[in-house]
Amino acid sequence: MKDYKAEALKNVILLGHLGSGKTSLAESLAYISGGIGKKGSVEKKSTISDYTTEEQNKQSSLTTSLVPVEFKDTKINFLDAPGADEMIGDIVYSMSAANAAILVVDASSGVQVGTERMWLEIKKQNIPAMIFVNKMDKENIKFDELLKEIKTKLGKEAVPFCLPLGKSDSFDGFADIVDLKARIYNGDKCVDGEIHEDKKDRVESLRQDLIETVAGSDEELLEKYFEGEELTMEEIKRGLQSSVLSGEAIPVLVGSATKDIGSLTLLHMINQYFPTMADEDGSKGKLVETDEEVIRKYDENEPFSATVFKTIIDPFVGTINIMQIKSGSLEKDQEVYVSNSEAVEKATQTFTVSGKEQIQKDKFYAGDICAMAKVNKVKTGTTISDKKNKIVYPDVKTPTPTMYLAVKVENKKDEDKLSSALAKLQLEDNTFETIRNKETSQLLIGGQGMIHIGYIIDKMKNMYKVALTTEDQRIVYRETIRQTAEAEGRYIKQSGGSGYYGVVVMRFEPYEEEEYVFDQEVFGGAVPRGYFPAVDKGLQETLEHGVLAGFPVINIKGVLTDGKYHAVDSNELAFKKAAGIAFKEACKKAKPTILEPIYKLEILIKDEYLGDVLGDINKRRGKVLGMEPAIEGYQRVIAETPEAEITKYTIDLKAMTQGSGTFTREFIKYEEVPNNLIDKIIAEQKQFEEEQK
Repeated sequence: MKDYKAEALKNVILLGHLGSGKTSLAESLAYISGGIGKKGSVEKKSTISDYTTEEQNKQSSLTTSLVPVEFKDTKINFLDAPGADEMIGDIVYSMSAANAAILVVDASSGVQVGTERMWLEIKKQNIPAMIFVNKMDKENIKFDELLKEIKTKLGKEAVPFCLPLGKSDSFDGFADIVDLKARIYNGDKCVDGEIHEDKKDRVESLRQDLIETVAGSDEELLEKYFEGEELTMEEIKRGLQSSVLSGEAIPVLVGSATKDIGSLTLLHMINQYFPTMADEDGSKGKLVETDEEVIRKYDENEPFSATVFKTIIDPFVGTINIMQIKSGSLEKDQEVYVSNSEAVEKATQTFTVSGKEQIQKDKFYAGDICAMAKVNKVKTGTTISDKKNKIVYPDVKTPTPTMYLAVKVENKKDEDKLSSALAKLQLEDNTFETIRNKETSQLLIGGQGMIHIGYIIDKMKNMYKVALTTEDQRIVYRETIRQTAEAEGRYIKQSGGSGYYGVVVMRFEPYEEEEYVFDQEVFGGAVPRGYFPAVDKGLQETLEHGVLAGFPVINIKGVLTDGKYHAVDSNELAFKKAAGIAFKEACKKAKPTILEPIYKLEILIKDEYLGDVLGDINKRRGKVLGMEPAIEGYQRVIAETPEAEITKYTIDLKAMTQGSGTFTREFIKYEEVPNNLIDKIIAEQKQFEEEQK
């Protein structure tokens, strides 16, 4: 592979819903460009992109793969991203390395919810895009209806650059609306021909729409258009490029990735209309030494800097970090500063990858995507930079987990391997979380949904040979008191010789703060000051297990008001025990209750599902705090809901919104459980404790 600098580099992400054909398109692009001599297929589990066991088993991309392609003196780094929106962390990180996008639409199923979700990500990133309508060789494709759906759901900026020729199995190419040529694909070749008479009127109509879009992008062209002058081909293409770069035009192409129809045209259009990395503004970061904000440009003459957007754990090579170079260049054996470890390391192995294949290369330039291996403590999100010009770029924002499952090893012998395997997987994917909950004795895995969590469990089994079973997450409740109560605690044991003597009178009050607070109002030395810490400690230990179901007690203030001591038999243990007894006695009058965790939800849904979602929140004992319009056609709903009601909300929200709804969750407080649920919670906790014995 040749050397490529920023002016000859383009990083293009392939996005689309599950099954749209992104991986087949990446395979076709690599084949048509001469990057591979033989095409693989998803069905035969032989594609460049889907090389992991999990992807091959599901015949679907579950992680982003890099497929670099050389075409017409340009290197295009294609990033084949997952189609499942639950892998959003991987998608968002990969998008941070891309400067353009191809949205793949399955012609046979049209614009799906997943298509719209990926389109939203493209709009958020504000990068130029094209739409590739794949699988045009399938039965019953109605292009005009599909085009109307694309314009309605994805935006009126979508402009057809092609008109398909032939239907179903006879689909063999398209009329190029820009060049007014028929592109007929015959095996590996594309043959230019004349557009048939029966298609000319439709092509002219679509071309007129295209020219109007072009004219609107440039005042000079607009004036010429209104004066009735014909735009030259050069002016049309210049205007189209300007429109694509600004997002005013989204080219729509058609093809069949499995038959290599449209792939060559797509490569030509990427070269013609998408920007190079040299056209980009640069990246904003902060200098480590001075905290000064600076912009590093995609220029080989600037100091080296890069961000790691993907980490792969290879069973043979070890850790592989894939990065996009933001500035300067990276050479083999170069010493670099690693931001998260604050250490200087040597990049002893530099290469690029095509799927899982490593392509060795000693030097890479600004804008390019490359990899290095076996560098300590580098993970996804890390900034790597010149050791004399240390810089850190902002973290990529990814969603926190929305769903948790408890996991156990099937074989007790694998217990020792479990933590190590999970830690390695977290290097690859920092959007999933593991929590060891001592209260419930559960190990929780948190992710974006069942596909995401299922991928983690499959990878544990396939790569690390650790098979896991799952069970539902247990809710972590708390206990408190609802009113003030006073009680005496007596711990007296005397049987000759040294005994135990501790008497305390205590008042317990509900307290706003979650933390327990201890105070004293003792007069006249009824309890010597030296025993106050013992009373405090005794209460802390007792409050670890409440009187109702044994949950920790919070929101409480304990005040020592009086007591008695014995000159010989009193000691710290006696006062610790007396304090615990006082609390348990006071609870008989203090109206103890159970508290449950409350989460704040921020839900993004289409307008049409607003009523269903609001009604569902009420059924979940939730409170709607507010609503506001989000992006066009979407509402943002803010609500508070008990955690017990949203453990499977990821699945339920998708069912309610046909897969279009998303949400984030954040713990905010504990709140009293309704009386009618308390007995059930107590019974479940007692059963759990019995099972643990």
